[in-house]
Amino acid sequence: MSDTPTRPSTSVEDYVKVVYDLQERGTGPVTISGMAERLSVSNSSVSGMLRKLGELGLVEHRRYGTVSLTEAGTKAALSVLRRHRLLETYLVAALGYSWDEVHDEAEILEHVVSDKFVDRIASYLGDPVVDPHGDPIPTTEGHIVERPSVLLSDAEEGVEGVIVRVNDTDPHLLRYLADIEIGIGMSVRVVERQPFAGSLRIAVRPDHQTPAHDRSLGLVAAEALWIAPDDS
Repeated sequence: MSDTPTRPSTSVEDYVKVVYDLQERGTGPVTISGMAERLSVSNSSVSGMLRKLGELGLVEHRRYGTVSLTEAGTKAALSVLRRHRLLETYLVAALGYSWDEVHDEAEILEHVVSDKFVDRIASYLGDPVVDPHGDPIPTTEGHIVERPSVLLSDAEEGVEGVIVRVNDTDPHLLRYLADIEIGIGMSVRVVERQPFAGSLRIAVRPDHQTPAHDRSLGLVAAEALWIAPDDS
């Protein structure tokens, strides 16, 4: 992932990053409509861009079918994700940003900073493997640390685990989670699943010395959190 004059354009990087991110989170097949919703553009805009990405050898897509990255597309996506997630980590650790502020800043900076600069950030931070939202940070070789996890919304009653990841695309949701004291690294237990409504009642504990506190989460919030379930 060294600096190169042939780095993809900003729009190409944005698209391959979105495809990879949707694949990575495992919320279902990557579709044109899903990409359009995520990028806040029309389906026709996504279709046109996918044709270009296909010509560049970055994606595979058949009309009315799902979208997937080629090996070259995956490499491009991991490169921009490394920049994005390290920038987010630096903004929180060194500049005092909150976790709901960093996504938009990193979206801008990721396209203009050099890989050398980002590698210096990684070294300064001690080569972190996850960003402030728990997203894995690719290495310079494109490797990531795999951590088994499940969506909190899919966890059954009685399941206990640790919150390891949160969807970072909605700053309002991140602020809400911070306000109700839910964050990365906290222990959580599913107390009750509300039928039909899709909401959960959970017990959250910041650490082993702090008593658990009950929280109710709607479906949107529960679908934005991943937990690593306890083995026991």
